[in-house]
Amino acid sequence: MRTRDPETKRRLLLEAALEEFAESGVAGARIDRIARRAGISAGLIYSFYDNKDSLFEAVHDLIVEQTVATVPIDADSLPEYAAGLHDAAGAHPVVPRFLTWYRLERGAAATTRASTAAAMREKVEAIAAAQLRGTVSARYTPAQTLALVLAVANMWHSQAGESVDLVPAADRRATVVDAVRRLTQE
Repeated sequence: MRTRDPETKRRLLLEAALEEFAESGVAGARIDRIARRAGISAGLIYSFYDNKDSLFEAVHDLIVEQTVATVPIDADSLPEYAAGLHDAAGAHPVVPRFLTWYRLERGAAATTRASTAAAMREKVEAIAAAQLRGTVSARYTPAQTLALVLAVANMWHSQAGESVDLVPAADRRATVVDAVRRLTQE
C-alpha cells in the first residue's frame, strides 16, 4: 500500500539503506537497490538526503540513537548493560555488520562523529560517577572500562568462524556477563 506519509517513507528508506550498507558498505551500495528495497523511487531518496554518503551517516546516527534509547547504560550494573548490548546485536545482526562497514569506511572519523562522541562521553561520565561511588572498579580509567565493556559485549558479533562456534550460543551471553563482572569488580 502506497503512502504519502514522509516519515513512513523516511523510516522505510533508512531500514532499506541499513540492509544495503550492511551487505555492501557505502562504496558498494547502490541507490537503485536501496530505493527498490524501500519501495520508493530513487529520486525520492534525494529529497531526504543529499547523496549516498549523507544517507550512510543518517543510518549510523539512527543506530546510535536507537541503541542509546533501547539499551541505556546503567554504570552500576555494567554486566547487565553488556548483556543488553549483546542481546540487541543478536536480535539485529545487520547492525554490527553495518557498524563494521562504518568503521572500515570512515576510519578515525567514526569515533569523532557528533552522535557517537556525545553517546560515548555520557557513558564515560556515568562510569566515572560509578567509580566514585565504588560500584565499579577504578582499576581502569572510565574510558578504558567502557572500551572493554563494549568489546566484550560485541565480541561474538564482531567475529566469525571457529572461535565463535567453539562456544555454544546459549553460553555466550553468560560469558559476556561474567567477563564484564570480573573486569568491573574490585
